[in-house]
Amino acid sequence: MGFIDSIKERARQNIKTIVLPETEDRRTYEAAAQTLKEGNAKLILVGSEEVVKKNSEGLDITGAQIIDPAKTDKLDEYVDLLFKLREKKGMTPEKAREILLKDYLTFGVVMVKAGDADGMVSGACHSTADTLRPCLQILKTAPGTKLVSAFFVIVVPNCEYGADGTFIFADSGLVQNPNPEELAAIAGTSAKTFELLVGKEPYVAMLSHSTKGSAKHADVDKVLEATRIAKEQYPDIKIDGELQFDAAVVPSVGASKAPGSEVAGKANVMIFPDLDAGNIGYKIAQRLAKAEAYGPITQGIAKPVNDLSRGCSAEDIVGVIAITAVQAAAQN
Repeated sequence: MGFIDSIKERARQNIKTIVLPETEDRRTYEAAAQTLKEGNAKLILVGSEEVVKKNSEGLDITGAQIIDPAKTDKLDEYVDLLFKLREKKGMTPEKAREILLKDYLTFGVVMVKAGDADGMVSGACHSTADTLRPCLQILKTAPGTKLVSAFFVIVVPNCEYGADGTFIFADSGLVQNPNPEELAAIAGTSAKTFELLVGKEPYVAMLSHSTKGSAKHADVDKVLEATRIAKEQYPDIKIDGELQFDAAVVPSVGASKAPGSEVAGKANVMIFPDLDAGNIGYKIAQRLAKAEAYGPITQGIAKPVNDLSRGCSAEDIVGVIAITAVQAAAQN
């Protein structure tokens, strides 16, 4: 069974309710129809019945709950919740009502905060900033979490590397230029996420353009310091660096460039030194290696709200819905 099929099976074993606020996008309905057909989650579509009916024409979304912010009897409750959460930042009840009636992403996040949904998936037609800003403002970070970050699950077909071709690439969607402490936190969280989603032992590579001192630069020093911190803070996780990508995943190269490393040649969790590298890396894998790329998935938020690439397909959205449901089940 492939990665996403196993995720869907796990989602079906513990059904969760996921909000889809982007009812202006046809892909949302295509994904909703497939998700409902497969039984991976219960779904809430945020929008007017007229718009949902028009935009979903020809698709069977029977079973999805349609909530119109302007008509729901919970609007006053949500307004009060948003006002109280953001009062110190200048929020007023009038402004909260205006936001909830116009901004379906914020409406969806407030639904999750209120416990009326278990998670949300958005980003097909909104930026990462637009998707994640209300999450960080309203849901905030999970207990014990040092940093909210984002990753992609990369599944490369016919690949003998990683976990049968499955990897996590982090951070590929959120943290622009992490310092060593942040990079170490991303490594630790990503390892735990890999274990949750893939069900195999994580081997974490702290990536660089250098392997074990082959180059000297401040950028290399950052990765070395992050590796030291990560090993100290997460002694039970196999972490090593600095490693070039080939040394991290190819056994023969790893043995040559980093002899004695318990990660080199085995890595399945790839920690990139900054967002430029992580974003470029996942897109190369997706477009040239024809990899499935699910994300950006967030980690560290109190409840799961996940972003999408604006170039995503409906099938990608189906996968992220299932991943979000599994994350929600793990938080219960």
